[in-house]
Amino acid sequence: MLDELSERNEQTLYELTVRLITKHNLAITRQAIAKHLSVLEDAGLIQSEKKGKFRIVVFNNEPLKDLLKGWIE
Repeated sequence: MLDELSERNEQTLYELTVRLITKHNLAITRQAIAKHLSVLEDAGLIQSEKKGKFRIVVFNNEPLKDLLKGWIE
């Protein structure tokens, strides 16, 4: 999911679901993806924001940068 969002940021849940199913041949429901996104949002790795009638998912790579910076130093 993070790879897909880093490749094409700002996707709706539907768009992300379609990309994961078609591009990676995953058998996963939109509800399962929503649960995973909830965990990623709690971890600060994604943010979701309402735009019109859609909720847009945005990748936040800052926590990963901080983690890698700590490992490298």
